[in-house]
Amino acid sequence: MVGSLKGGSGKSTVTFNLAVWLTMADQRVLAVDLDPQATLTDVADVRREEGWQPPVTVVRRDQLPEIDLSDYDEVVMDVGTADMDSLKLAIRMADRIVVPVPPSQADIWSTQRFIRFIQAIAADDGQQPEILGFINRGDTHTAVRESDEAAAALVALPGIKFLKPRVAQRTVFRRSFSEGLAVFELDPRNKGVREWNALAAALYPHLIE
Repeated sequence: MVGSLKGGSGKSTVTFNLAVWLTMADQRVLAVDLDPQATLTDVADVRREEGWQPPVTVVRRDQLPEIDLSDYDEVVMDVGTADMDSLKLAIRMADRIVVPVPPSQADIWSTQRFIRFIQAIAADDGQQPEILGFINRGDTHTAVRESDEAAAALVALPGIKFLKPRVAQRTVFRRSFSEGLAVFELDPRNKGVREWNALAAALYPHLIE
């Protein structure tokens, strides 16, 4: 599951890029769009209409009862906070929850609340998912220190594992998303691709060893 309590953290972009990357790594991937905004569904539709390969399979919540999740190697879920029932469902389904954290104090506070929210929901089921966080939409200018400060604060939060790879706020992510492409498909030489690859390697080291 890719989620947070705040909008604008880049959840749908991360989920979509993960789905494409995992598919290219020869995994059978199902993407689940649990956000009422349906951004993940929209970008998958653009990808299909443009004929980009490989396709990404995206389903909505009402389709889940018809699907055997064991048919897939990886299931990635994009979820917002507008539908709290879907958010709670995703938490109960998830083995891992990835939290993109933009570099601001407000996002650190929100992440802290989200950790407590996850723990309270999961406690009812007696099984806590692993929670991982990374700095997303970080600063590109070395003189700006907000990303470093947010990373230091994220490290100090209990209940979440800090991932060192940092993804910056780059135009290439918006451009690729609007065209139905993963960032590494649109411009393989872009700095954002190196950042993305480092994050994917941290999340799925077994696929690149």
